[in-house]
Amino acid sequence: MSLEVNIEKAFDGFTLRSRFTAGNTATAILGASGCGKSMTLRCIAGIVKPDRGRIVLDGRVLFDSEKGIDLPPQQRGVGLLFQNYALFPNMTVEQNILCGLQAEKDPAARRTRCHDMLRAMRLEEVARHRPSQLSGGQQQRTALARILVGRPRILMLDEPFSALDSYLREEVESEVGSLLSSFAGTTLLVTHNRDEAYRLCREMIVMDDGQVLRAGPTKEVFADPQSVTAARLTGCKNILPCTPVDGHTVRLTGWDVDLRLAQPVPPDCNAVGVRAHNFTPCPPDACNALPVKVTSTSENPFDWNLICTAPDGETRLWWKISKTTLTDGQPLAPACLSAAPEDIMPLRG
Repeated sequence: MSLEVNIEKAFDGFTLRSRFTAGNTATAILGASGCGKSMTLRCIAGIVKPDRGRIVLDGRVLFDSEKGIDLPPQQRGVGLLFQNYALFPNMTVEQNILCGLQAEKDPAARRTRCHDMLRAMRLEEVARHRPSQLSGGQQQRTALARILVGRPRILMLDEPFSALDSYLREEVESEVGSLLSSFAGTTLLVTHNRDEAYRLCREMIVMDDGQVLRAGPTKEVFADPQSVTAARLTGCKNILPCTPVDGHTVRLTGWDVDLRLAQPVPPDCNAVGVRAHNFTPCPPDACNALPVKVTSTSENPFDWNLICTAPDGETRLWWKISKTTLTDGQPLAPACLSAAPEDIMPLRG
C-alpha cells in the first residue's frame, strides 16, 4: 500500500503545501499546533478540498485538480479518528460501531462484523453503554472500532491521546501501538509529541508553517533533522550557532573553538544541534571539549537538568544526566563538557 500527497491550499495568512509519500507502515506527522498537520488529514479524507494538487492511494486517484477528480469521503476508503472521537452521544457503543458498516447491506453480516469488532477491541461488556458512561480509553476504542469495522485502506489518527489524562495515556498508547503494528495498510499519526511519534511510528514527517521540512525513517530524522526548526521539533535543546571550517569541522560561536563532526558539514550550515543527554564531562584537552559554567540545576524524577553558559556568558547549553550514572545522587559541576562527533548534527536555517 502507498499514499502520495502533493497538494496546496490557501487560507487567510497561511498556505498549506503538503508533499510526501507514505508506505505500508505507521508514519508520524510531527509539528507544532497550527502547522497544517490536521488540515493535511482532512484534505486526504475529502473533508476539505485543496486548491490544487493530487492525492493517490494505492494507485487510485482520490483527488486531482487538473483532471477534475474529487472523490467524496465515503468513496475514499479512509478512516479518520478525530481528537474528540466524534461519537454519537445518543447511541450505544454497538450502535456507534454499526454506523461504520453502512456500506454492508446484509443484516447478518453487519451483526457478525460488529460482534467480532466488539470482541477484538474488548468492548463486549460495554456494548449497551452510551459514550457518557465510558472511560476515555473505552471511548477511544469505540471510535477506532467504528473506523476499523469498515475496513479502511488508510487509518489516520489526529492527536489520538490529547483527550486522555496522563493516567490513561500510557495504557491507551500501548493498545494503539499494537493496533498500528497489526493494521495491514497505511497509517498516519498526527502529533506534536516527539516521544509519542518515536515510540509508535517507523517513519516520520516533520511539518512547519504548512510545509514538509524533513521526511524519512524516524530514527534517521532524529539523528539528522537537517534544519534548526526540525531539530527543535524533535526535542533538541542545544542549537549552537557556528560557521563551517571544512567538510567535517565547524567553529562554535560563544566558545570560539572547533568541533569535529562525523557527518559532512554543508556549506550553508549555520548551527549544530546536540541533544542534552549526549554531553559528558571531560578534561580540557579532550576532543570537542567545551568549557562551561553551571548556572542552574533542576531535579526530575529520573534525571537532572543542568543549564550551563559558554565563556561569552550568553550562549546557553543544556545538559541532562541520568540519576543511574551518579554515585551520590547529586551531579557535580563540570569544568568542560564534550560530545562525540557522531552526536553532533549539522543544521541549516
